[in-house]
Amino acid sequence: MIEAPEVERETPSEALAALARACGVSVEYYAIDGTLVHCSAAAIRAALTAMGLDASSDAACARSLDALEDQEWLRLVPPVTVVTAGQERTFPVHVIDGDPVEVALRLESGEVRSAPQVDAWVPPRTVGNQTMGRATFSIPADLPLGWHRVEATTNGRRGRGYVVVTPERVSLPSEVREKRPWGLTVQLYSLRSERSWGIGDLADLADLCALGKARGDADFVLINPLHATEPVAPLTNSPYLPTSKRFMSPLYIRVEDIPEVAYLPSQQRALLAWEAERPQRLNDSDDLLDRDSIWRLKSAALEEVFRAPRSAGRDALFEAFCLREGAALEDFATWCAIAEAHRGLPWPAEFDSPTSSAVAAWRDENAERVLYHAWLQWICDEQLERAQSAATRAGMSIGVMIDLAVGVHPEGADAWSYQRVLAQGMSMGAPPDFYNALGQDWSIPPWQPRALEAAAYLPFRDLVRAAVRNAGALRIDHVLGMFRQWWVPAGHIPVDGVYVYVDHEAYMGIIALEAERAGAVVIGEDLGTVEPWVREYLHSRGILGTSIAWFERHDDGAPACRRTTVRTLSRRSPLTTFHPRARTSRASTCGCARSWGCSATAASRTRRPRRRASVRPSSTSCLSAAGSCRTTTRKTSLRASTDGCSTAPRCSRASP
Repeated sequence: MIEAPEVERETPSEALAALARACGVSVEYYAIDGTLVHCSAAAIRAALTAMGLDASSDAACARSLDALEDQEWLRLVPPVTVVTAGQERTFPVHVIDGDPVEVALRLESGEVRSAPQVDAWVPPRTVGNQTMGRATFSIPADLPLGWHRVEATTNGRRGRGYVVVTPERVSLPSEVREKRPWGLTVQLYSLRSERSWGIGDLADLADLCALGKARGDADFVLINPLHATEPVAPLTNSPYLPTSKRFMSPLYIRVEDIPEVAYLPSQQRALLAWEAERPQRLNDSDDLLDRDSIWRLKSAALEEVFRAPRSAGRDALFEAFCLREGAALEDFATWCAIAEAHRGLPWPAEFDSPTSSAVAAWRDENAERVLYHAWLQWICDEQLERAQSAATRAGMSIGVMIDLAVGVHPEGADAWSYQRVLAQGMSMGAPPDFYNALGQDWSIPPWQPRALEAAAYLPFRDLVRAAVRNAGALRIDHVLGMFRQWWVPAGHIPVDGVYVYVDHEAYMGIIALEAERAGAVVIGEDLGTVEPWVREYLHSRGILGTSIAWFERHDDGAPACRRTTVRTLSRRSPLTTFHPRARTSRASTCGCARSWGCSATAASRTRRPRRRASVRPSSTSCLSAAGSCRTTTRKTSLRASTDGCSTAPRCSRASP
């Protein structure tokens, strides 16, 4: 192990430490070797500054701490309260001491219920020149799942907040509970057929789902993140550093499958077919993918299709999509159009904020380009829905398993649109470990916990809702980030960071609610340095886990999973042959009771090794059955993880 560089760690003062603890910022943590490490005062101050707090001196820290407490008392109602179904919960309502207040709950259905007041006296608090009182109200235990509103009125003032009722557990489909599912994992861009434009697309995904079920009785296909990339070259190669996690990359569109193509004039259709021939020659190539060239050709064809007239019904569907996605789609499409116009050159300062008048004027002047980028997202949504429908029609119990990346590019669309709820000047990463003594900086801005709560977690909800809408399962990369995050301040080396603890009940509750409503299974990538209670909590919420089958061992050190190499992919067909699925008795399942793809008996518990591998799905296919884990040995793609990285196949493990 390489020794970590020495960092001057000024000990935080008591005032700084008190403010940090109030905001969930660590002042110390235990390293992977069990050593207690004290965070530097500089890193703590930087994290608090990113949260909008003044921590420049002890006096400033004391004022900021008082302001935090005052802010709570100045809110009529909390911006959001996340609860679990069937459990009663109280929430505070703040008014000028002695003033009356009326509180009601307005459900998603439109039904209005009263919120009973609880007899709980709290001493009043002086804030500025006002004395504020607190009344406590109860959320009934019988509220249905959903995003409800709490409304409070007092002497002309009115306040609103959300009450989010989440399921205790994410339900597993009966087919998944009754029969252990197994499936394929593939980097979609590498899955090319004769009709691909040099890169795998959503039509290829639909074919793979149908073939996987028909020829191998597969239950799911796990793919790489489909998140949006840049609208113009050069495109970022990694699907784990997108410009947006909320929206998709149109690089995966199959042009010929857009309904309007059939109604193009014959000469225009012939030209489109001719344009497709050049990238289609790459389908048999072993060269690296040339995303930039492929996107230039595909985007030119898409522009021609966009200009084709749509039927009244299709226009109505497009309009409904735009209304459903709302301001988020408008902001994303605007960012794409501005980025397209500037082609990598710096933007004017007046475009720094999506809410500026300059951006609004530019959007009006370039409405057709903004509409084009919104249209691309509609086509992506339609074709992903078609792929999931193909999977379920074929009989897959799960279907498409979407991968949700950790974060976004610091200069991308989401960083621009959501700048109010992102921690500016911060990057997520990982502290030092046995494989990387320098720590890691992933160059992705984290959510700002206080700002996200003030926004009622709506940006996060919309992201999760979009991810599960057309999927049978959601894999969350680095699910540990829903509990705590390693923040690296700008200008600091990764060693000199802090842990920031976030409201995991809110994050995981919202994920559970949106997945439950969509009927999706949720898998958390919980590898690396994990506190034991975290896995127990994930299990209690019905969130499945992840195991690297090659590194799972019995107590005697024997491998817990047999390895078999099979050929499943060819250049001309997404899936040509399957070896018969291993047949074993139901009792021959993994002893950890949570693993897919292991052959341990129930009598022996598997132990998790300290070594960690993080393998991203590529042309490698992981076919896990009750008694075997099968993988191809083709190219794999790695991303550094919190415990380093090495190559291995991955199987998802269930906690039914």
